[in-house]
Amino acid sequence: MGFTTDRRCKNPHTATLSEPFTLSPFILSLAAGLAIAASPAQAAGGKTEGGYYGFSDALPEVLTTTRLRQPKTRVPGSTTVIEGDMIRDLGIMSLVEVFRLVPGMVVAQVGSATPVTTYHGTVHYEQRRMQVLVDGRTAHRATLSDMDWQTMPVPLELIERIEVSRGPNAAAYGINAFLGTINIITRDPADTAGAELRAVRGSRKYIRTFASVGDAGNEYDWRLAFEKRQFGGFDYRYDDDDAKVPFNDGHDINVFTYDSRLTLSPAFNAEIRGGVVDGVNNEDFDKNGELGAIGNPDIDVRDYYLQTRLNFSESDRHFYHLQISFENFDRRQRWPISVPASAVECLRNGTLLFWRQNRDICFPGSGATGTPLTADIDADSEDSRVELELQDTLIFNKDLKLVTGAGYREDTYRSETYFNGRGMNYQSRVFGNLEYTPVSWLTLNGGGNWERTTTTHDTYFSPRVAANFILNEHHALRFIYSEAVRTPDGFEQSPDYGFTLRNVEPAQYADLDGYRVNNTAVWDNPSLVTLGRELEEERIVSREISYFGLFPAGAALFSLEVRAFRDELRNMISGVIQFDDWTIDNNVDMNQQGFEIEASMEYPGTTLRTTYAYLDQDSWYNGPQIYDDAGNINNREKQYNVDLLGRLSVQHSGSLALIQDLSAGFQGAAAFYWADEFRRSQFERLDLRLARQIFLPRYTAEIAFTMQHYLDEEPDLSADNNIRDQNQFFIEAGVRF
Repeated sequence: MGFTTDRRCKNPHTATLSEPFTLSPFILSLAAGLAIAASPAQAAGGKTEGGYYGFSDALPEVLTTTRLRQPKTRVPGSTTVIEGDMIRDLGIMSLVEVFRLVPGMVVAQVGSATPVTTYHGTVHYEQRRMQVLVDGRTAHRATLSDMDWQTMPVPLELIERIEVSRGPNAAAYGINAFLGTINIITRDPADTAGAELRAVRGSRKYIRTFASVGDAGNEYDWRLAFEKRQFGGFDYRYDDDDAKVPFNDGHDINVFTYDSRLTLSPAFNAEIRGGVVDGVNNEDFDKNGELGAIGNPDIDVRDYYLQTRLNFSESDRHFYHLQISFENFDRRQRWPISVPASAVECLRNGTLLFWRQNRDICFPGSGATGTPLTADIDADSEDSRVELELQDTLIFNKDLKLVTGAGYREDTYRSETYFNGRGMNYQSRVFGNLEYTPVSWLTLNGGGNWERTTTTHDTYFSPRVAANFILNEHHALRFIYSEAVRTPDGFEQSPDYGFTLRNVEPAQYADLDGYRVNNTAVWDNPSLVTLGRELEEERIVSREISYFGLFPAGAALFSLEVRAFRDELRNMISGVIQFDDWTIDNNVDMNQQGFEIEASMEYPGTTLRTTYAYLDQDSWYNGPQIYDDAGNINNREKQYNVDLLGRLSVQHSGSLALIQDLSAGFQGAAAFYWADEFRRSQFERLDLRLARQIFLPRYTAEIAFTMQHYLDEEPDLSADNNIRDQNQFFIEAGVRF
């Protein structure tokens, strides 16, 4: 089942995922139980041998949460680390699929198979409440503060690790880190010296080709890489007559990247990166077309970025960096339309085109007369971002560490359709975090981010404080309090939405060539329109109690992380953003609580990893009164706004993965992903992979076969997300010189 309304609630506008989940008794039991569980390990006094998670030979370390490199026993929050080798060994076929391994995160496809991912729901098409970074560079688009995962310039072969900070992280990264932070760290050019080729082919016209070449020297390391991604999307959708028809929802994307490091002295080096993305994202006219589309509104992608990071090291205790980046996102989206003569007349005399009371007049159906108007329209947009950041790290001693910094960002957006011109937003901020260990069994973290943005012309402070009780060298109990805000993006706050008619035919409509059809002329339900209403910031207050522990057992190492949380989200922006329907407002409050578990067992030649997440969500309408056309209170619309923020909220979800080295150079892997009560459906998939590696003096090679088996025959999230075969097959081959 998906998001349901609990009719037993006293508040008629309250929606819930389940029976209330009481956090306090659970937390007390958890704390007591984990403290007891840690005691034997403390008595044993064992130490971890061997490197796990890459950064440290003793304890897993993370960098994202506070910008300080910290062991998990000292970090103020729960952070999932996914190594690039695990991504490749599991046979994951696209970047967004990686996040099925993160407890509490959901992956789905909306619209024309557009991939989305979110932590604890609250989004559907728009992914605006998580900060996404690639090598420290902000990755989301400036215009819509949205993520385009299909065009991300990150080949799977170049991922070193992905860190996901679960919970508000605005104290470190500012406004967009509302629910968490995703930090994608790519491999150092020195680690990929040489040449590599890989090709993957599979079901639904999946083709991926990767090639890279590079070198490593005493002063200069570099890498050039190319990736081509092609995919046919879902097999079919249903038309208005419930007939199966082809679904135009694939993509064909090319990615070129350059990464380098220039070392001028032991105390100074420069990282220089650049990339170009071009190709086509297919959009289906029935799902994404506007104004009577008769052709598919495919998106022509033309993106590029440049990034420079200067790293200075005064000593092993004091270092800082200056980072400058520029990104440009260019989208060309054009399609033909056909408008009946009656609708043209409605436009000319000011009759609301799609208002249900006018539909028989503007769209008489089979009784239509006259010659229809044909024209071309577009939804072109281009936005760019200039970002500057200075960060300073000072390690006074092993018990006192400080990171501080400042940042500035300038977003420019240009679109005749969305803004009727261009606009700009500015953000400036200062941030810091202090880690202090006054005694061996206690680490304190305190930090915050002060930020000013022109989207609301206001300033905000997002704090975080945490106390980590070190039960012993390998076990810690964390208590974290944090706050965060998210401000509306440029399109939410300052839209000027309309389509300009071009190449109008026949000649009788020549006077409409260049005419702009504004959304104010087509409202579906004018009594619900909120266009022009000033939006305010969203706010979250988060409380977390979590445990992290390592359990060495001979050659094996078992790790466990448990997070219990309660989040209070207020002033949330909900509603519809469409050409004929604009109803967004700060109108929903919600409470989220639950727990998450992440565990892994590492043994020579074997990796076993599992995750589980439970989410209990209570939401209610808290916005301005809504009235229907007759002037009556519209409780149905209130509930609809509440339900919109629950479309990707999943009560139960998790994953189970196993990677096993076999004899004769073979390796096997299996992964099971599931998400229950997912909008009236559930997602369950089993992945199996068998690989054979060949090691020779001058090159290494790999051949692999992957099968994805969908256990549930019903499409998830949308009735149009259909595949003909529950078994999907992929074969890949690669060689490295």
